Amino acid sequence: MTSPSAKTLGQRKVAVVGVALSDCGRVDEATPYALHAQAARRALADSGLDRSVIDGFASAGLGTLAPVEVAEYLGLRPRWVDSTSVGGATWEVMAAHAADAIAAGHASAVLLVYGSTARADIKAGRRTSNLSFGSRGPLQFEVPYGHTLVAKYAMAARRHMHEYGTTLEQLAQVAVQARANAATNPDAMFTAPLTVDEVLAGPMIADPFTKLHCCLRSDGGCAVLLVAEEYVPDTAKAPVWVLGAGASVSHTTMSEWEDFTVSPAAASGRIAYEQAGLGPADVDIAEIYDAFTYMTLVTLEDLGFCAKGEGGAFVEKGRLLRDGELPTNTDGGGLSACHPGMRGLFLLVEAVRQLRGEAGDGQVRKAGGRLPEVAIASGTGGWFCSSGTVLLGR
Repeated sequence: MTSPSAKTLGQRKVAVVGVALSDCGRVDEATPYALHAQAARRALADSGLDRSVIDGFASAGLGTLAPVEVAEYLGLRPRWVDSTSVGGATWEVMAAHAADAIAAGHASAVLLVYGSTARADIKAGRRTSNLSFGSRGPLQFEVPYGHTLVAKYAMAARRHMHEYGTTLEQLAQVAVQARANAATNPDAMFTAPLTVDEVLAGPMIADPFTKLHCCLRSDGGCAVLLVAEEYVPDTAKAPVWVLGAGASVSHTTMSEWEDFTVSPAAASGRIAYEQAGLGPADVDIAEIYDAFTYMTLVTLEDLGFCAKGEGGAFVEKGRLLRDGELPTNTDGGGLSACHPGMRGLFLLVEAVRQLRGEAGDGQVRKAGGRLPEVAIASGTGGWFCSSGTVLLGR
């Protein structure tokens, strides 16, 4: 099929038609480039389209000139590219950019792809853990004092506990329910049942976070293919439409963060809802960046699923379970399934699989056995520095 021509610019609908994971978890014998390629091939196979349709490409986190090096490795010559890098929110922001580009006719088929061997590299001594992202610019006023990424999240969590009475047990429930969801995911790294007491009894990482309040470190990659509506008749599966998307940034230094209990998802979510003409009540499943338990809790508040300060009470009643009121991180999330670095693209993959009914034993069902119809994917970058939110629907 030849590349479709745009209708009136800005009016083309955009669909996700291919999603896939590379090998994930413990992958000791692959390079990050190989994981990119594996995920890309699988996503194309999932879509049923030929690689020749790809005229847009987005990637971050690998190569000196990302995404140029990765596109070259994959044998692609795109006419539209994006290398936005805003941490874990990168992929939701890129999806928003890609959807806008497709709607405006700048591209017709955009591939988003990510791959990382973060775990294998540390195990093999190819890299070491880092205390900060750098010490230049504004960060020079924080880094010398040992203000690490996990410490920043921990401080924000403590503020929420102080302001609203959120408890350690409530935060632990986020990890417990993520693990329960992971139990039905064959790709998850950790599936054994977890209790609140086990979370609380773990080694302290940064008060109040014990080890199980923090995401795991894994290897893995994934890919997502977005296309113009003209391609949909030629795809192998039913499309999942991009309904709305929003992005927002907040701060770099903690001294510029006005309120530790509000994340930039409050802004990105509002934009996405307005664009889609939907609200929190319309959402069936949520895929939320969860490098730490507090991220899930505060993002749920900021996306409007409960009032500010009520996140603790919201999560403690099993609402995040696959059969709960708001199934959240249905694959187990970064706390139990996988977290190879910038995890945001995995949120989109899981959301699409759930909407298409492809999650196997981990499939969410509505009343009467119906599939979910609307999913939200919200990524967070840095230490609540950035947010990207995408609404998807069948």
